[in-house]
Amino acid sequence: MLIQIKQLNKTYKLGEIEVPALKEADLSIEKNEYVAIMGPSGSGKSTLMNILGCLDVLTDGEYILNDQNVSSLSDDELADIRNKEIGFVFQTFNLLPRANALHNVELPLIYNGTPRVKRHELAKQALERVGLGDRVHHKPNELSGGQRQRVAIARALINNPSIILADEPTGNLDSKIGEEIMEIFEELSKAGNTIIIVTHEEYIAKHCKRIIRLLDGKIVSDVRN
Repeated sequence: MLIQIKQLNKTYKLGEIEVPALKEADLSIEKNEYVAIMGPSGSGKSTLMNILGCLDVLTDGEYILNDQNVSSLSDDELADIRNKEIGFVFQTFNLLPRANALHNVELPLIYNGTPRVKRHELAKQALERVGLGDRVHHKPNELSGGQRQRVAIARALINNPSIILADEPTGNLDSKIGEEIMEIFEELSKAGNTIIIVTHEEYIAKHCKRIIRLLDGKIVSDVRN
């Protein structure tokens, strides 16, 4: 099992008030699954994604990723897991505006000390994988929205992560380009990548093989397509 979450609770403190974001969530995700997490605003789906991505910590319960209990790791240990195990794709792309596509894609490899020649080789391969082999030296402002998201997907792939986490990956794109991006995720899923997509769009979730729905901090359904 790649991901196991047991009785996960997450509570935020706003002054003296405690606000529960996730309540007693149980969830298992196997390697190579293609999963959508859905729910209305405030349902807890973004909180769940942040915990799965080791960007936030749970209040109590247990989170096991790749046989490692990450529930009680330090900030540095969580950062190490993020760099090695998780590839992130965000709605707003999160690209460096002055850097070209190649440099944006190779950033995770710079952080882990991969030599320059090897970095460039792997970044080019990742860009070719998402159909941008001819846009290596283009900066974000020279690319369309769909191409920027492809660069972000290539960056997420660069470390060969255990999970690709995508937060509303088509939110800033029109529906036609959104479908093209989902086709890339579909190909990555067929190639054996584990993909978790947070979305509020039904047409996006239908691409996935499993849909988990949250409401008021609880998992209320878990259905395989």
